[in-house]
Amino acid sequence: MNPQPPVRRLVLIVDDDALLREYLAEVLQHAGHDTLGAGTAAEALRTIEERGDGIALVLLDIEMPGMSGLALARLLREETTIPFMFLSASDDAETARAAADAGAVGYLVKPVDGAQLLPAFEAALARGDDIRRLRRSEESLTSALAAGRETSIAVGVLMARFHIDRHQAFDVLRDEARSQRRKMGEVAEQILAAEETLGSLHGAIGERLRGHGRT
Repeated sequence: MNPQPPVRRLVLIVDDDALLREYLAEVLQHAGHDTLGAGTAAEALRTIEERGDGIALVLLDIEMPGMSGLALARLLREETTIPFMFLSASDDAETARAAADAGAVGYLVKPVDGAQLLPAFEAALARGDDIRRLRRSEESLTSALAAGRETSIAVGVLMARFHIDRHQAFDVLRDEARSQRRKMGEVAEQILAAEETLGSLHGAIGERLRGHGRT
């Protein structure tokens, strides 16, 4: 069986050094990805507005004329779900910490060679995908919990009964609704009815056991 080719991803390279942008684009394209380039933060924002979530990752220079890479990163984090990794000419701890605080999924020190870039890029891409999934799950969870009291209570029941966290409980409820081709609220009501029945049986069994203890 032949291995599956890597999925092509769209990468935005933001750096005021045109030669470096071209080099990074060549390396990533050779690895099977598509690239876009921007020399300033303003140009990057225009590209992001046009391409939106089609961009899988932004390679972002920290030091640029005009808006810095750190300032652009804050906008990306607050207003989009697009992950980003930093390119920096500095390897000091303070810069690396600032990159981490900004929410970067990767950090590379210039000069960058292909052997260094690709493993770091793939790792950043995987982490970015995980973060995107988590954000979307959180948004879906917030929306669902706001939609109905029954759904919220059912999620709590699943958490308590199976010792799982809120996100896992929500995913279980959503997947069960999909498998039954029903609305989440309907499945939530079914769970609550079952829990009420079990609670009644638990009380009845307790009374029966206490009655045997008295005889």
